[in-house]
Amino acid sequence: MRVLGIDYGDRNIGIAVSDAFKWTAQGLEVVTKRRDEGELERIAQLIHEHEVSEIIVGLPKNMNGTIGPRGEISIAFAKQLEDKFGIPVHLWDERLTTVAAEKLLIDADVSRKKRKAVIDKMAATIILQNYLDFNMKR
Repeated sequence: MRVLGIDYGDRNIGIAVSDAFKWTAQGLEVVTKRRDEGELERIAQLIHEHEVSEIIVGLPKNMNGTIGPRGEISIAFAKQLEDKFGIPVHLWDERLTTVAAEKLLIDADVSRKKRKAVIDKMAATIILQNYLDFNMKR
């Protein structure tokens, strides 16, 4: 069983998945949010396709560790996922993951236009990999 990593943004949802051993995270895609909640249908397809047993949702905390409005939205989304799919959903501190993703893409000399298209997927990958690394040490 695999783990799905999600970077839940205002317009896009970055998605990554672990390998079967839960050692590495690979970026899958960016799902554009729609008013009809079609993104939940796509997430359901990915859960089925990749035999996902748990989901990690990035929790954007403030730098002082508090949870602001953006964090509350992510918490509500995580609850929605857990209620809809009936599998464990964990929140994971995502502070600075988008910054790290941007830096990786700049260092790889990816153009600004291409970075915009993949930044959310890269952030989801970093969130998931951090979660997997933490749990591997336990």
